[in-house]
Amino acid sequence: MQGILTRMRDLLRLIVTGHAGEMWLAVRQRVYSNAASVGLRRDLNVPFPAPTAKVPITIRPLLPGDQLEFLDVHQPGLSDTQVSGRFGQHRLLQSGIQTCHVATTGAGRVCYMQWLIPPTENARVRAFFGNLYPWLRPDEALLEGAYTPEEYRGQGIMAGAMAQIAERGPVLGARWVITFVDEGNAASLKGCERAGFAPYVRRREAFRLFVRRVAFTSLAAAPTERTGAV
Repeated sequence: MQGILTRMRDLLRLIVTGHAGEMWLAVRQRVYSNAASVGLRRDLNVPFPAPTAKVPITIRPLLPGDQLEFLDVHQPGLSDTQVSGRFGQHRLLQSGIQTCHVATTGAGRVCYMQWLIPPTENARVRAFFGNLYPWLRPDEALLEGAYTPEEYRGQGIMAGAMAQIAERGPVLGARWVITFVDEGNAASLKGCERAGFAPYVRRREAFRLFVRRVAFTSLAAAPTERTGAV
């Protein structure tokens, strides 16, 4: 319910900020659409060297005083997609889901953010995302909410930061770190591969009149389907 309400609020805010096109696209998708994503995972028991970004980065937890001006939805000249993406990050920041990590440059500026979510957050994940992710097992953690500010894109930051954030999984009791990427997002899939992740499951989503059905298909098991209104 929490996720539904915050999405509805942001759909209205898209209209107010002059980005109604993205709002109508979101509504159409929830009336009727099909989508597929690739689930990837990394075994933290297997050593993997983190790739080096083009700029030196440092990984740490998000701090209350961090400047996230790159999420300003009122910045002039933003496209509908950019505004929608920034709203999505704001929703996650307000969701109560903990353990957001950031990458910072040598000057201390945040150049990447992503959540490393332990199984103790399963209830919050389900409340916010609905049935979109499998229930995390005690030895798993979920990477979600990857975001690179526009000025830092194309510098290999995602792969390097993602690899280093994943390596903090054992502190949360995780051996496996999982993440999901739209199967048409070639750049993000390549970044995940460079960060040590390999495909292990396919997720299919089908919206019919605002009801979402989600099915996960792995090599070892038949599809399991979940239904929920989102």
